[in-house]
Amino acid sequence: MKADGADVAVYSRHGTKVFICVFEGNQERRIVLRQRDGDVHYDFVSGLSVGTRYGFRVDGPWAPELGLHFDLSKLLIDPFAWSLDQPFTYHDTLSQRGLQTAHIVPKCVAEAIPPDVTRKPYQKPSFIYEVPVCAFTKLHPDVPIEKRGTMAALSEPSVIEHFKNIGVDTIELMPITAWIDERHLTALGLHNAWGYNPVQFFAADPKLAPGGLTEIRDTISELHKNGFNVILDIVLNHTGEGDAFGPTLCFRGLDNTSYYAHAGPALINDTGCGNTVYLNEPHVVAMVIAALRHWVLKAGVDGFRFDLATVMGRLPHGFESGSPLLNAIEADDVLSTCIMIAEPWDIGPGGYQLGNFPARWHEWNDKFRDDVRRFWRGDHYSANALATRVTGSSDVFKNPSRSINFIAAHDGFTLRDLINYSHKQNLNNGEQNRDGKSDEVTWLGGDERALLATLFLSRGIPMLTAGDEFGRSQNGNNNAYAQANEITWLDWGRRDHGLINFVKLLSNFRNAFFFVQDDTRLVESDTDDVDAVVAQWFNSVGQQMDWSVATNRFIGLLLKTQHARWAFVFVGDVREGPMPIAAAPGKVWQCVMTSRQEHSLKPFAVEVFRETSTHS
Repeated sequence: MKADGADVAVYSRHGTKVFICVFEGNQERRIVLRQRDGDVHYDFVSGLSVGTRYGFRVDGPWAPELGLHFDLSKLLIDPFAWSLDQPFTYHDTLSQRGLQTAHIVPKCVAEAIPPDVTRKPYQKPSFIYEVPVCAFTKLHPDVPIEKRGTMAALSEPSVIEHFKNIGVDTIELMPITAWIDERHLTALGLHNAWGYNPVQFFAADPKLAPGGLTEIRDTISELHKNGFNVILDIVLNHTGEGDAFGPTLCFRGLDNTSYYAHAGPALINDTGCGNTVYLNEPHVVAMVIAALRHWVLKAGVDGFRFDLATVMGRLPHGFESGSPLLNAIEADDVLSTCIMIAEPWDIGPGGYQLGNFPARWHEWNDKFRDDVRRFWRGDHYSANALATRVTGSSDVFKNPSRSINFIAAHDGFTLRDLINYSHKQNLNNGEQNRDGKSDEVTWLGGDERALLATLFLSRGIPMLTAGDEFGRSQNGNNNAYAQANEITWLDWGRRDHGLINFVKLLSNFRNAFFFVQDDTRLVESDTDDVDAVVAQWFNSVGQQMDWSVATNRFIGLLLKTQHARWAFVFVGDVREGPMPIAAAPGKVWQCVMTSRQEHSLKPFAVEVFRETSTHS
């Protein structure tokens, strides 16, 4: 932005003419970009200033048989815009050729470029808390009404106190970039609640951040002052323009085949959402790198969780951790120092890539989720898998800290619902209960405390979705993406305070216990290596574990260092009697943590014992 105008540039390989459209009230002024260098259309446009409302229109061939969808009637969002004047609202007009959309589409707002934030020093996550920004505070009684459901609410003292109380150190924000409802939701009277349907990658959704970038910067700054990392869950794999029948809002109208991956004229759908962003194209890679740097340098985020991240590494011949985008991230002077977390799967060919992202990245570990659930459900041979997950998933990761361990997340049953519903209850979504995972590991009568204790006592980084620490329920809906209402809004008035206190206890215990905090080497027998931990498995009578027994419902883990002995016990059925391993002469086993509740009839328990002197 200059005193008398601004330089404007737009990438469109197949577009024949690009217009910037400047709005004063409802009046639109179209200005053609007169210059072209390769695939970039550009010009200096006088009269543009901070606060100018604008969009683009691109002329070119209408040739769906070639994947081209140019339509001058469609107002397009600047893919690099930082601010929008209103949220997106879906209307059928957005998908219909030749119908004007300027009255529906938000206008981009030209922003002054603020100085870079002062970055917080790198801090490895130790407890990640997944937060849906709107749902988290929409019903919070201690947040001012005008702030509820917004970014600003996260810096309220009562909210920060809750984070601190349960021991969180890393806040993972579910998407905050501007999104649009999926087109089928309008007829159902539903709205997207999660935000995994973005239009582009820079602008915040005005519903979540009515104060724009300043609100986001200020909120993150306050969270930093209180010692928290802030990670942004970002969706780069697809956009809300969806399949060929979806709305034209940005990339489709700029140059469909240059921004989305195609097989011939057909969109590739490796995401299940209708389109796949062409993340191997150099101009798209450059745009994504700019977007990520924007969130770090201008908003202050400390890292990212990438939705359906396999798309980021998919090349024509398959997945590579050295793809153009992943290489560009690792080579960038800013992004290479950020926390990076991959959701390591999508629905495309070879889409499951757990353990295959760059060596410093963390990854969501769904094997942990499913294997822990199967043990507590009582599945045969599940003890074997639980042992692997508790000790760091060495079958997948060299270093346990690469594993993001979770038992429930935003997608799927809540922690409380997975032990109270045997089948999904998704009729409210309007898809006859067809949506959502049908074979999710769930059962009736489980124990939240045993599940939580397993999560916090396992090597790797635990992640908890907001509300699971106090018993949130979605009434059995395991795909509540379309429920921007009381189904997903956290009910702070019905908190299970006993469960909150138990999570606090687990978090404090974890912070004080070295074994689950770092990547210490495990060995199976005594050693002179002072940096190693001896780890040995035992059964309910104190003998070496026989992993060939299908019905093992007791797992004991003995940990020995040069100075102490500890034992973790996972009991999936009733057990009577003391800890089965004999204590050393002059010492006894002291139970220092248990998930058992007084008067509870549930047979499940996780317990930790420490060998102590009889005189201590």
